[in-house]
Amino acid sequence: MNAIPSVNLKDFISEDPVRKEKFINEIGAAFENIGFVALSGHFLEDELVDKLYSEIKEFFHLPQATKNRYEIEGIGGQRGYTSFGKEHAKGKKEGDLKEFWHFGQYVENDPKLEAEYPDNVLVEELPHFNTVGKETYQKLERTAKYVLRALALHLNLEETYFDNYIKNGNSILRPIHYPPIKEEPKNAVRAAAHGDINLITLLMGAHGKGLQVQNHEGKWVDAIAKTDELMINVGDMLSRLTNNKLKSTIHQVVNPPKELWGTSRYSIPFFMHPISEMPLDCLENCIDAEHPKSFEDTTAGAYLNERLIELGLVKK
Repeated sequence: MNAIPSVNLKDFISEDPVRKEKFINEIGAAFENIGFVALSGHFLEDELVDKLYSEIKEFFHLPQATKNRYEIEGIGGQRGYTSFGKEHAKGKKEGDLKEFWHFGQYVENDPKLEAEYPDNVLVEELPHFNTVGKETYQKLERTAKYVLRALALHLNLEETYFDNYIKNGNSILRPIHYPPIKEEPKNAVRAAAHGDINLITLLMGAHGKGLQVQNHEGKWVDAIAKTDELMINVGDMLSRLTNNKLKSTIHQVVNPPKELWGTSRYSIPFFMHPISEMPLDCLENCIDAEHPKSFEDTTAGAYLNERLIELGLVKK
């Protein structure tokens, strides 16, 4: 497969069973074959997207000393600011050429989870930053819920199989700034080849060249969404759960041509995580003689912690 398929979420949420089935089949095939899909018909309005980009550009243009005040020690980068070069891909020692911010869950009616998750960090200099971030987070979370409902049906599960696992889940909205490149990077790219940790990722800002996906033949394919599309991919948690039926695809953000080194790049992924207690044991209906069980049983929380250590964000 040498192109990223496109689907429209409005087909799934329509009252038309034929359109709904079409969406389930299309997204299921895409996630089995390449692990990525471009999705239109989501719940994000253009005006909200524009507001968020405006706010994050203002934040990343604040003085470094100001941004550093929002880098919170001891929480593995789960909220607030993470400075340039701090995160690296699994198995790499060179830091990625990026800085980023994390918005986390806005817990409803669950004191236990409120105590488990770090608080969101308020940016004093930008009065609308956190409001716009929260609204975007909740619209993307709603979009992700319907995508997972379609995947549940594709996997012959109850449509709402994922609902209770993702309600108040440990999801993260991550505005990323890839600053201008000022000198030849030594073995570093904007985001080295990696698979995502979570269930699914919804990516805003894949509208120009840079994001590449590795297909099953090992070839790198440019992943470019239209302006009204989100790029959505399978994460490692969903791959484990489905015994690799749905593929978590390796992807990267490459450095631009030298003539564009002086430009910034922004992208905003939403990493859909479940609650920590969700079992990631391979589904029985994804195991057979041709596809023996490939992963040990674990939980989402234990797996997340293991991966954050590998990324250099949490110390052993």
